[in-house]
Amino acid sequence: QVQLVESGGGLVQAGGSLRLSCVASGRTFSSYAMGWFRQAPGKEREFVGCISWSGSSTYYADSVKGRFTISRGYAGNLVYLQMNSLKPEDTAVYYCAAGGSWDSVVREKPDYWGQGTQVTVSS
Repeated sequence: QVQLVESGGGLVQAGGSLRLSCVASGRTFSSYAMGWFRQAPGKEREFVGCISWSGSSTYYADSVKGRFTISRGYAGNLVYLQMNSLKPEDTAVYYCAAGGSWDSVVREKPDYWGQGTQVTVSS
């Protein structure tokens, strides 16, 4: 059974930092692109960023570029989202995702989704 489990969410003040983690299990993910998405209350889910299977390529939404960094662990089944200079508008449920191709993640159609972790940024 494939599972993606996020952790690291919480409450932080504006300007602070958080690091989200995602552990993938149930199959080999070393060849999968991994991504992060978020959904704020009353809004549609949106793409945050993604990383290639090798970790050599990353791509970010303009809203987080320069503040957020995605990386992945050596084994390939771990992915991280380092969030710096957080803003109240970053408040959302953050989801980890995995896709068999780069395009599947960038186009928001990954193969697998996590359950999400809440991030709340207070002003």
